[in-house]
Amino acid sequence: MQSEVNVKGENEKVEKGDLDLLNKMKKMPGGLVIIPLLLAVAIATFVPQAFQIGGYVTALFYQGNAAMMGLFLIICGSTISIKQVGMPLYKGVTLTGMKFVLGVILGVLVGKLCGPAGFLGIAPFVWIAAITNSNGSLYISLSSQFGNSTDTGAISVLSLNDGPFFTLIALGATGLASIPINSLIATLIPILIGFAWGNVDKEFRKACVAAQPIITFFMTISIGSKTDIKTIITAGAAGIIIGLVSAATAVIFFIVFNLLLPKKERNAMGAAIGTTALNSAMTPAAVAEADPSMAPYTEMATAQCATASIITLFLCPFIVAFFDNMMRKRKTGIYSPEGWAVAKAQ
Repeated sequence: MQSEVNVKGENEKVEKGDLDLLNKMKKMPGGLVIIPLLLAVAIATFVPQAFQIGGYVTALFYQGNAAMMGLFLIICGSTISIKQVGMPLYKGVTLTGMKFVLGVILGVLVGKLCGPAGFLGIAPFVWIAAITNSNGSLYISLSSQFGNSTDTGAISVLSLNDGPFFTLIALGATGLASIPINSLIATLIPILIGFAWGNVDKEFRKACVAAQPIITFFMTISIGSKTDIKTIITAGAAGIIIGLVSAATAVIFFIVFNLLLPKKERNAMGAAIGTTALNSAMTPAAVAEADPSMAPYTEMATAQCATASIITLFLCPFIVAFFDNMMRKRKTGIYSPEGWAVAKAQ
């Protein structure tokens, strides 16, 4: 007896009883990021030992982010056409520059107006660390749903802000910092492997496109498995505030980035850097080592940065999805008054 089916489209069918979860998550704005993230944080909060039982479980769901990131970069590199090399570089430099400039401006303003203690108990160097850092893993995950291959390729440059380097530069401590050349090379190699293979082998490129949603799902679980709700309580309101401010910068980045892009390249990915990196929590210790006068602020600053990363981790996918939906609805231009009218009406 043949299985009954429900027709989804001309060539796509779902067998009766098939939950079709993957396609449902892909249709949900940011679903491939938000759903596994919520699942991982819930487990990390209530049954954290589940990620620490060892073997393949720990290797995949807790320690697997770096390995899957490398695989994901190969997949994404395979989709970059040899004719598009210039645009990923341009996007990466632009995104990195915007993050650095805004973070420095905000940190300097807080320092000038409020002194070393900062604003609302948030020291100036924490503002710089939180704003200049972006979550590269989340950016890549979002690029698979809301961007294109050139957006993903931009991570090779954007990854430079993933650490204390720019924070130390902004604080005048460059004598103790070195340009992370090895980190940049390590990010470029898998992209170049995928790029080279994908441009000489169409079947490899097709296989990578099919595998991308699966890698995105499990990579996001490994990101969320290292965070829990308790961190937010530790830092209190200050950590939440800096997280909200960091997430709010997504609006600025979305507007400015699209103004600097050709019309055919404009999308919602500018908002995807409105995040604070998970490893920004390690930046305060590096800053204190460079400048001992910052040591009294290190413990609280670490909790604040960690909290900000969690806040932006949850908010950013929704913000990017909002802008993506708005841009899809607008018919008369990205920034025209008519376009905004259409967006509001719908």
